[in-house]
Amino acid sequence: MSSILAADPRARAGWRWGAALAAMLAIQSLALAAVFWVLANGAHRRALEHGLVDDCAFFALTPPGERVEELHEKLSRDVHRERFLGLFDARGALIAGNIAHLPAVPRGARSIVTEVEPTELPGTRRDTARVTVCRLPDGTRLLAGRDLDDTEESLRLVGRSLLLGLGPGLALALGFGLIAGRRAARQVDTVRRLAERIVSGDLDQRLPVPARPDSFGLLCAHINTMLDRIQLLVADVRGVGDDIAHQLRTPLTRLRARVERGMRDAADRQAFATVAEAALADVDALLGIVAALLRIRELEDHQRRSRFAPLDLAGLVEDACDLHRPSAEDRGIALRCQIAPVPAVEGDASLVVEAISNLLDNAMKFGPPGGTVTVTLAPHGGGARLSVADQGAGVPPAERALVTQRFYRGRRDCAGAGLGLSLVKAIADLHGFALSFADRGSAVRLDCPAAR
Repeated sequence: MSSILAADPRARAGWRWGAALAAMLAIQSLALAAVFWVLANGAHRRALEHGLVDDCAFFALTPPGERVEELHEKLSRDVHRERFLGLFDARGALIAGNIAHLPAVPRGARSIVTEVEPTELPGTRRDTARVTVCRLPDGTRLLAGRDLDDTEESLRLVGRSLLLGLGPGLALALGFGLIAGRRAARQVDTVRRLAERIVSGDLDQRLPVPARPDSFGLLCAHINTMLDRIQLLVADVRGVGDDIAHQLRTPLTRLRARVERGMRDAADRQAFATVAEAALADVDALLGIVAALLRIRELEDHQRRSRFAPLDLAGLVEDACDLHRPSAEDRGIALRCQIAPVPAVEGDASLVVEAISNLLDNAMKFGPPGGTVTVTLAPHGGGARLSVADQGAGVPPAERALVTQRFYRGRRDCAGAGLGLSLVKAIADLHGFALSFADRGSAVRLDCPAAR
């Protein structure tokens, strides 16, 4: 065993855990036994002192002429010879009772344990008793006492019972402590090994969870859920990085080629200005992509919830329609807005307008030329439903889970970076809105719960 412990630090740690827990349980058992012993002794002492105080009170109220008779009557009723009573005068001479001499009792002591000389116990010259001496109103003194033989026997029985129970209790405490300590050390070591594998890059590792988990099993389940979330976020970050690199490579390559061609072919100032303007347009497009990504990241982190307030959704939709009417007219698109009064919703007005604007831009971009874009706002399920539809075919069902991802574009013949619906989805998730597509047609819907 010693060679195993010396070779394996984890084993030493497990035994230290077990020994510490076993020692704690053993100390607890000893402390409980000591407390029980003290309480048992105190209970016996208080019971005896209560009887002694009653004797003193009784004889203090008894007329002097009747005290001797009452004392003999009490002693005659004491068939077990456990009671000691002695009436003494002011000089300490015995008047009546079964005690030969008056013992010395310290002033202020309620009772003491001392040896007495009984006069009515044949064959017994000295006995141990708990006694008290009380002064009566006429100056006489009463000694009241109780024999401790039976009390000591009871305490010895209690002590033997405690010792008999303490041995198995200590053994169980030591055994349980060692077993529980080793088990706790193994559980901690399992988490430590998992953490080492995850730090090394293996994010697929998970903790085992039993079919009927205890507290540690529930903790393992929560840790596994946290690891699932971390793995998803890491994959998301990696995917976003790949998408950014892929999406920015083409415009950056085009920008470099344009600048290089302009520097080679431009012959005059006007030609250089044309190349510079085209390069600035490409740079603005790239900056727009970066800004959109940062905005999505900000919304996913829920950093804007502090600005939330009850909003008049009907007014915001009307403002968005007014903002896009000139653009729709330039494209030859009829923009129809059907707005009904709806309950107030809670959110950020600028973000909600931005989401509506992105839906309108998509509808005008992907709808047929010269078509109609219809915006509908109506009460729905205690809240409001906003629908934006064009006369096109809409998003195919197979692509509806993809169009809200960054940089996904179902149609490659349209301008844009594929971030519009991603931004709408981020705003909807931040506000608790539900983004969905109509079963038929091109309608995109936002279901908005009413403000609480």
